[in-house]
Amino acid sequence: MVDTATVLHVDLDAFFVAMELLRRPELRGRPVIVGYPGPRGVVSTASYEARRYGVRSAMPMARARELCPGAVVLPPDFSWYAPASRAFHAILRSYSPAVEPVSVDEAYLDVAGSERLFGTPIEIAAAIRERIRAEIGITASVGIAANRLVAKVASDAAKPDGLLRVPPGEEAAFLAPRPVRDLPGVGRRTAGVLAGLGIATIGDLAAVPESVLEAKFGRHGADLRRRALGIAPGGVAPAQPGRRSISREHTFERDEPSPERLRATLLRQAERVADDLARQQRAARTVVLKLRFPPFETITRSVTPGRQLLFADELYEAAAGLFEAAWEEHSRRPVRLIGLGAAGLIERARQLALGESPAPGALHDAVLALRERYGEAVIRRAAELPAPPADRP
Repeated sequence: MVDTATVLHVDLDAFFVAMELLRRPELRGRPVIVGYPGPRGVVSTASYEARRYGVRSAMPMARARELCPGAVVLPPDFSWYAPASRAFHAILRSYSPAVEPVSVDEAYLDVAGSERLFGTPIEIAAAIRERIRAEIGITASVGIAANRLVAKVASDAAKPDGLLRVPPGEEAAFLAPRPVRDLPGVGRRTAGVLAGLGIATIGDLAAVPESVLEAKFGRHGADLRRRALGIAPGGVAPAQPGRRSISREHTFERDEPSPERLRATLLRQAERVADDLARQQRAARTVVLKLRFPPFETITRSVTPGRQLLFADELYEAAAGLFEAAWEEHSRRPVRLIGLGAAGLIERARQLALGESPAPGALHDAVLALRERYGEAVIRRAAELPAPPADRP
């Protein structure tokens, strides 16, 4: 019988801290925090010893020092981490061409078709972990499942330095006892609403009728229930030959707290990325969101809806969902940089679905023609326009 649990999520354990311990072995076993120590500093990574005190990534450094006053605080050294990150991703690519990087220290890969060369998915995962240990000197945790969502939860459950496989058909049972916050896409605010409904575990969420969740969360409610059952569309989106992605980023002059301005910036980026895709006659499989919080804490999130993405509204809808969840998870802190990317680029060849109108495509082509002739500012959405002065009626 063919094993359909071929998706691996590989995550380096406390990556920045692990790299610092390579050159500071005397700190092993002590609580260590990597992050900027200033008044606006936040935790980038904490050792597992520090996490026992409640220290977490993205926590204000002042709060982390209160929780763990004996911790050793080290500033991040990205020049030291970058070669290890490149080596990590190179190891993954040696086992499968279907590798989807998520960040410097984690990635998905699909090893379907690699079994004849390297063995079963479990054997491949074990080999990857051993090579990371031998060639980089740090540890990694791996989750194996039939889709990305469950593989991600499995790798988190395996931490630190572990490997966990969820057999096909057992996704819902694996997820059921876990806290609802362990489900990717459930941030603090959503978890709070769910708690008000008496939902504490992923199994509780899966047991709620879809109609109840839709009444509370709209269309997102049905997706929440599917995810709680371990059902997630879209596979691993490997990089394509040639240009791998198209993206737009914006750095604010001052850290931006306004959700309206952040969403408007994201919409503007979706417009420009859609234009770039059209010029190149390309479509995207994956949308990537990038957020940077002060002083230099950068996160990325991605989603692969399972269809070609061509137009600004499609890109924005996917990116906005990622933004709302990620911003909520980081306590809606002011944002220094926001970016939207289109990845998994393929030839532009989408057919209309039954009942789908060609109007969006025609409208986009007309707008693009105007921008090509008169410049990008010739036509803009109302959401992109600056807000009027506060004293203006």
